[in-house]
Amino acid sequence: MALAVEDHIKLWKSDDLKSWEHLSDWGKGIGEHGGVWECPDLFPIEVEGSDEIKWVLLQNLNPGAPNGGSGLQYFVGDFDGKNFILDPEFEKSLQRTDSIGSGLGIWLDYGKDNYAGVTWGNIPDDKRYFIGWMSNWEYATVVPTERWRSAMTLPRELKLVHTDAGYRLLNFPVKNLEALRLESFDLEETSLDKPLVLSDAFAITANALEMEVVFEPEGKGNLELELKNNKGERYVFGYDKGKNMFYSDRRQSGKTDFSEAFANRVHWSPRTATDGSLKLHIFLDRASIEVFADGGSTAVTNIFFPTEDYTEVRWTGDGSLKGTVWNLKKK
Repeated sequence: MALAVEDHIKLWKSDDLKSWEHLSDWGKGIGEHGGVWECPDLFPIEVEGSDEIKWVLLQNLNPGAPNGGSGLQYFVGDFDGKNFILDPEFEKSLQRTDSIGSGLGIWLDYGKDNYAGVTWGNIPDDKRYFIGWMSNWEYATVVPTERWRSAMTLPRELKLVHTDAGYRLLNFPVKNLEALRLESFDLEETSLDKPLVLSDAFAITANALEMEVVFEPEGKGNLELELKNNKGERYVFGYDKGKNMFYSDRRQSGKTDFSEAFANRVHWSPRTATDGSLKLHIFLDRASIEVFADGGSTAVTNIFFPTEDYTEVRWTGDGSLKGTVWNLKKK
């Protein structure tokens, strides 16, 4: 058992869940410590494309996330039955401040709203699944909802890959979610020299939408997705090629005055992939967006509270876009 104890974890062992033996302590001074460590998850996982087994420690933190408030950092290493041993290559990555200038952690999700996630195994093909709490302790108790407060993220599959920067954990939607798909629209490669309004070309019949798109950049190579309603409220997700970073802007997304921390600035997320083409897998719901870039190497989860549903889906950018769009079942 991994037990979070303020600024580190304690590993314990039991054969009967009644008598416990303390094995070791780990984590003081390692990774991000801008707040309290809590909700750990320690599990083995096979490195993609090999027979190598590594151990991953998911470690939630509040506050101290790169975009403020609560967030989920992770560590990769080995476990000898008593001690968690950080991988030396992964440790080198922790010695650098991240690309948005915040802390020394490596994060599973750079959005504001994915916290306290848990995983489970015993799935066919030895897959590891994950689901998180879609909120942030900066404002979780004051969000403008009535009958319920907070939801969970979509279930995601985790994969550990070895990159030029070392071991990294990918997270992306489980394949089972394809069962939610209804009618689709195939988007032929289209230049974005003028705005591409998907809601003009494709009848959006539900408040749940899935998009898989490939962006081929030209010029500055910037890309922007705008969700908008008849009141002019808008949420924006984009990619800045010059900074090689994604950004999220919910300052005009609807109800925002319930917390100064909810929409006080644009939030940035690093792009770690180096491919020329940008691949995005996006799920939109009435009050949330979950973005998976480059096969899950960057994930961004955000909530928003428009006063009426967004009805316009608009792409702009320097280059061309192609892909597929699906309406999704509400239930």
